[in-house]
Amino acid sequence: MNTILLQPTDVLFFRDGRPMTGALAGHGAAWPLPNTINSAFHAALHRSGFAEKAHSHRRGARGSYAGDAQRDRKFGSLVTAGPFPVKDKKTWFFPRPHDLQDATLKPALLPVDAFDHARSSLPKPLKYAAANLLPPNKESGAKAWLSKEACERYLNGSDSTLKADESMNDEEFFDTEHSIGIAIDSETGTAGQGDATGKLYSAHYLRLREKWQLGVCAGAEDKDFALPQQGNDLVKALLTDGHRQIIIGGQQRICSASRVDSSALPLPRGKTDRFHERNGKFLVKWILLTPAVWPEIKADATRTINGHPGGWLPNWINSQTGEVLLKAGDTVRRDRENRDVWRQRVRQQENVFAKLVAAIVPKPLVITGWALPDESIGELGGAQSSHLAVPAGAVYYFEADSASEAKKLANALNWHGVTDGTEIKNRRSALLGEKGFGLGVCGTWEFFQEAKA
Repeated sequence: MNTILLQPTDVLFFRDGRPMTGALAGHGAAWPLPNTINSAFHAALHRSGFAEKAHSHRRGARGSYAGDAQRDRKFGSLVTAGPFPVKDKKTWFFPRPHDLQDATLKPALLPVDAFDHARSSLPKPLKYAAANLLPPNKESGAKAWLSKEACERYLNGSDSTLKADESMNDEEFFDTEHSIGIAIDSETGTAGQGDATGKLYSAHYLRLREKWQLGVCAGAEDKDFALPQQGNDLVKALLTDGHRQIIIGGQQRICSASRVDSSALPLPRGKTDRFHERNGKFLVKWILLTPAVWPEIKADATRTINGHPGGWLPNWINSQTGEVLLKAGDTVRRDRENRDVWRQRVRQQENVFAKLVAAIVPKPLVITGWALPDESIGELGGAQSSHLAVPAGAVYYFEADSASEAKKLANALNWHGVTDGTEIKNRRSALLGEKGFGLGVCGTWEFFQEAKA
């Protein structure tokens, strides 16, 4: 994948699903979600003129294809990750793990097993609640973002000291600007007519501070596209001239995109071995770098599908026992591999013997979207289904049966898998993984009693 820096030329507007009428400002100054950046690159590829040379695939979702299933969809190979704040084009920042509660890299929230399970409201399949080592306080002393170097020290547990420039809050790298505008009628494209008569709106805009950029990883390996210098990477071809303008977010806001040469992706690497051990169990924790979406699954006996509540609980966790349902080894579908052959190959791979025992999950994010109408296949467009996503920084705690099983689990959960960080192997979100959801890294943990002692 390509490492890309986006430099805004003006304020940016990332509106969520809330209205922009009266005193409501639409909350357009929030940090953009991964699907927003993915949509921006997808639109840029459509404007690039590569469509005639790119592979065409069938339109439709979940096997429901319209008409004669003509192949006219483009750029389905696009995958992205980010955006993340970047300072001076070199220092990348990532969401703070939510077990950190002060201005250090030492976890303050830890699982505790010395409590009355009979009186607990802990949901299945969790065994342990999380307790705080720090005195009661309404406000956390930890900032919202950590640098890559700080993240890796936290994961390895090598140094709990946090330097002042290794953590940031939102207001330290972007400002929120307020503006009043005149509503425009969607039918005529003019103000003061139709539904827009006499209407004003207020809006919030995001202005990135000087020396800060949005960092993105993106790639699109197209099997029908080829250029002498760029090969079959559509994103690399898109940015081959050094800088290119990318329209991001609402109101057609522009960023200058530049590709950075790098042998490895700038994401923090997770721990892969030497996990703490207690009573024969090896302790692995998984921290989300990006949000993840796990939908509810309805039981279907005719198709041997078990029900799953989704929500905060990953779909690859048994909702009753907490057992990890992931397979060890290479589960990625290979180029031109038949889907049935791929599924059979994955079924034959080794299981990962580990259980989810605790979790720290913040309030969910609402993921919304809007689809344009497509008369050719009868799509009316409009608002898309809303999803509740687990936010970045959520922490999941596992007990593995052995050191080798802990390593299998880490290789299945770390975004880089068994690679040296040159590619994204694991996207553990059930939905929107190709858009950058579900990236995570592993560390180790200890119980509240041991840490307190």
